[in-house]
Amino acid sequence: MATPALFSLSFEQLVLAIGQVHAELAAQASRAVNTSLTLRNWLIGCYIAEYELNGSDRAAYGDKVLSALAGRLHDVSNCNRRQLYDYLRFYRTYPQIVQTLSAQLRQLLPLSKLDQFEKVPTPSAQLKLASDTLLSRLSYSMFKLLVGLNDATKRSFYEVESIQGSWTVRELKRQIHSLYYERSGLSRDKQKLSRLTHQQAERQGPLLDIRDPYLFEFIGLKSKEVMGESQLEDLLIDKLEDFLLELGHGFCFEARQKRILIGDEYYFVDLVFYHRILKCHVLVELKLAEFSHENIGQLNTYVSWYRKCMMREDDNPPIGILLCTHKNHSLVEFALAGIDNQLFVSKYLLELPKKEEMERFIEEQLAAGDSGNADSPQTMGMETSDDEGGN
Repeated sequence: MATPALFSLSFEQLVLAIGQVHAELAAQASRAVNTSLTLRNWLIGCYIAEYELNGSDRAAYGDKVLSALAGRLHDVSNCNRRQLYDYLRFYRTYPQIVQTLSAQLRQLLPLSKLDQFEKVPTPSAQLKLASDTLLSRLSYSMFKLLVGLNDATKRSFYEVESIQGSWTVRELKRQIHSLYYERSGLSRDKQKLSRLTHQQAERQGPLLDIRDPYLFEFIGLKSKEVMGESQLEDLLIDKLEDFLLELGHGFCFEARQKRILIGDEYYFVDLVFYHRILKCHVLVELKLAEFSHENIGQLNTYVSWYRKCMMREDDNPPIGILLCTHKNHSLVEFALAGIDNQLFVSKYLLELPKKEEMERFIEEQLAAGDSGNADSPQTMGMETSDDEGGN
């Protein structure tokens, strides 16, 4: 719909025009951030490949190049050893992305790569999508999933399906895991299967998902600024953090919305403390919902990861506290994954807040939110009825 001339605008048309301008430019900004991140990661992979081939001192590092590089790039977001390896694979899998580089970005290429990529053929329209289409329609997180597919035909299939269906990252992952490509190959009516798949698929909106960990770290946002799911949840976690610190049981605050990588997926722990008396990490998860076994399973996974990846030799095993709330009922569960010694468990529970204490705290905060003034920034707000989902 074309924006009407300013002199003929009615008030309703003014509202509509402003909304259209905002939506279009916000979508452009989202796509620009995604494209810049994707190109950054591709160029990082390009430089690593060039160094491995022609680096003047590459023999001194051997197979430890990525480890050494990650150690030096600690101030650059998303550049640990594993991610650097992913960028290298991305570059090698999608060499045609060079065709999308602006003249300014091409100046950043090593000279040997620039000469080489002038010879990169345009991909066949029958098999592959144009590079600029891939770059503008797929997020880096989607490229990362696609790079993990070793078969080029399968990868092209998912590229086309993702773009035609406007899939989210989660939908692409789900379709890969459900063997959509293989099922399509065996199907007698491939078009019908495709229609059914796209009808049921989760679709991406015009704004690419800014909650993508790669994106928000790239533009300098912190986990807390992006991952909070509701005003109520944020305020509860704020008060919970203060509550545990004020108990005087030895809690030392360490992180909020702590990002951890398990397999190929990122997860976020609401609150992480280190307990100086128990000498262990304490992980706290808040779920604005009724208790489910999935909740305790998720928390146990976090506790197990901390035990394997973060526990030092002089540490005791980490523990987790799960807080579930549904209206006026609250529940506290302790996750003691991998701790078999009953005496040790008893010692943990002696030093930690009592379940009743934490249940009372949650119920008081919810009651304060229900009775407070929703317009006051000092109250909990009134979002409970519409937004009770946890992380």
